[in-house]
Amino acid sequence: MRGAAERHLATDPVWAALIARVGPPRIAPDRSRSPYEALLNAIAHQQLHGRAAEAILGRFAALHPGPGFPDPATLLATPEARLRGCGFSAGKVASLRAIAAAATDGTIPSRRAATRLSDAVLIERLTTIRGVGRWTVEMLLIFTLGRPDVLPVDDFGVREGYRALHGLALQPKPRALADLGAVWSPFRSAAAWYLWRAADAARARTDPPKLARERRVAR
Repeated sequence: MRGAAERHLATDPVWAALIARVGPPRIAPDRSRSPYEALLNAIAHQQLHGRAAEAILGRFAALHPGPGFPDPATLLATPEARLRGCGFSAGKVASLRAIAAAATDGTIPSRRAATRLSDAVLIERLTTIRGVGRWTVEMLLIFTLGRPDVLPVDDFGVREGYRALHGLALQPKPRALADLGAVWSPFRSAAAWYLWRAADAARARTDPPKLARERRVAR
């Protein structure tokens, strides 16, 4: 039996066919992760392959052995040279410190406090932090907080998925996709997930050997 998001999206025959091929949306938010930790992870992964970022985060965690992620006060007290030694660039160190300071002053809410704030408020607050853009907050909303109605229109894969799904020559512009996606509310996070799958399928058709290699590396 289809869930509410699938039934809502499948009123469009094009979406119904995609859903039939892909199956139910598999979005599994990491409910053990705080917004503070999610933002630190996001900074580490910026412009890096996943394995490289995880290695850097492993060295960062090893600076302060113990359960959990280093708290904001511990991060702020860590000398820059030690953070650079983990593999963080100077710019990323500045962003990490800005995130720690924002967690300390309450700009970054706890997970419990975040439940009382709307998506729009969280985006407005968190994008004031150095190195944190709208896309980063949208990923936090979907994959950490489990918000169901987020459409990251600046995401290349989401726009490419829409282009491929509808057989268009060009991707829609972000503002146009936001307008088109209004009908997917209140399940726009699921819509984004399906558009990522559509983009993956289109990519596999154009370069299957490359995609297969990348999937092996990802495992």
